Amino acid sequence: MAQWTSAVGASQLARLLRSQDSRDTVTPAGRRVPAYRGLAEGVRLLVLEGRVPVAARLPAERELAAALSVSRTTVAAAYEALRAEGFLESRRGSGSWTAVPAGNPLPTRGLEPLPPEAAGSMIDLGCAALPAPEPWLTRSVQGAMESLPLYAHTHGDYPAGLPALRQALADRYTARGIPTMPEQIMVTTGAMGAVAAICRLLTRPGERVAVDSPSYANILQLMRDAGARLVPVALADRLAGWDIPAWRQVMRDAAPRMAYVVADFHNPTGTLATEDQRRRLVDAARAAGTVLVADETMAELRLDDVELPRSVCAFDPSGSSVITVGSVSKAFWAGMRIGWVRAAPDIIRSLVAARAFADLGSPVIEQLAIVSLLEGEGWEQAVEIRRAQARENRDAIVAAVRRHLPDWEFSVPPGGLTLWARTGGLSGSRIAEAGERLGVRVPSGPRFGVDGAFEGFVRLPFTVNGAVAEEAASRLAVAARHVATGTAAGEVEVPQSFVA
Repeated sequence: MAQWTSAVGASQLARLLRSQDSRDTVTPAGRRVPAYRGLAEGVRLLVLEGRVPVAARLPAERELAAALSVSRTTVAAAYEALRAEGFLESRRGSGSWTAVPAGNPLPTRGLEPLPPEAAGSMIDLGCAALPAPEPWLTRSVQGAMESLPLYAHTHGDYPAGLPALRQALADRYTARGIPTMPEQIMVTTGAMGAVAAICRLLTRPGERVAVDSPSYANILQLMRDAGARLVPVALADRLAGWDIPAWRQVMRDAAPRMAYVVADFHNPTGTLATEDQRRRLVDAARAAGTVLVADETMAELRLDDVELPRSVCAFDPSGSSVITVGSVSKAFWAGMRIGWVRAAPDIIRSLVAARAFADLGSPVIEQLAIVSLLEGEGWEQAVEIRRAQARENRDAIVAAVRRHLPDWEFSVPPGGLTLWARTGGLSGSRIAEAGERLGVRVPSGPRFGVDGAFEGFVRLPFTVNGAVAEEAASRLAVAARHVATGTAAGEVEVPQSFVA
């Protein structure tokens, strides 16, 4: 019986391999790495990053050799090297499938938080989230406990969200010039829960979904797992918002059922779409019959004195063409796990009805805590603390990267929590792998793209400051030097000062 659970075609694997740094690899001693070794390293890296799943059947040697324009002997030697290292298993008649050696963690294909027990030995730049702003977290929970007795006598299931929170969120949209009723709001378990619910409602496996390119890695993976066919649309040159002609062409030619965009301090690039771009994209989506899902998770994190355009949903106030997703995770604290959807009442009713087969509702205490913040001045004061933290961290990371990695290119974003850096012509995936061995964890660019795009980038979140930011940049510089000289990942030597 075959041990594989999925398959990777020869053309797909070749495309992923070619997205990596394709220059000839030379060891520090000047010896050129054999072609089979470079191929084996490429497949191993794809497995470790999760871009090729574990237990995926690889193409036959002859097929992959033809797709890569190399000899079959090269592919056979690469497969044999992978088997010897534990990254490939084979059985006569069943082919070969990917594996991970005993003791290696399974790749998650996402940006999961670093386990707390590893915090002492690893600088975590994988997760773009900050500690809670105090004393506002404690005060919000105290306010929730005071209100809880009123709800304790009920069953506690509110599939649409607590009426008080739905009203408070609707009032905030109305105050921004977008008239909103509570019936247009559904409270969710974070922004991920919101997008997952929308995907279940609007798309079926195999349907096309247009996305920014790059875009938020975890959302892309969520959509892949739901069976969506992702259609990437590149941002405008120099990250100047959206390329509207490209969006019009994709909506016309691909006819996506849904499009997912981040207009406000885009993750991972920090781009801020202009008001004219927002208006024109909504018009294009309406004309094409595409539902536009606008993620506003980063919208409140303005770090510089820039004018904020109106919300995307301001150009579709009824919510029939634009579905808005919001969350408290970035502006307040990720541990609160409260998000929401703003849409037309009939869409909200459909989402609520479908929720009976998902999670039934979000926790009452967390919802009450957000109500407590929104009803007073706590929310604005907490967000101001968050902005100050992110601004200080951003400036420290930018300065450290400029000192230690002068060849890296980036634009300093006016808001958000992430810096999108071009890695001087080196493989971001290989830098990420070497960096983890040196005690700094950073996500590589391909996690934020489709089919191996953005190999020459990494994402750096604004989560560290001071000496930690300096040390993180220093370790990344060492990782980049190892990649540039062709040192294999297992040969990276950790300087003594890096050992926790």
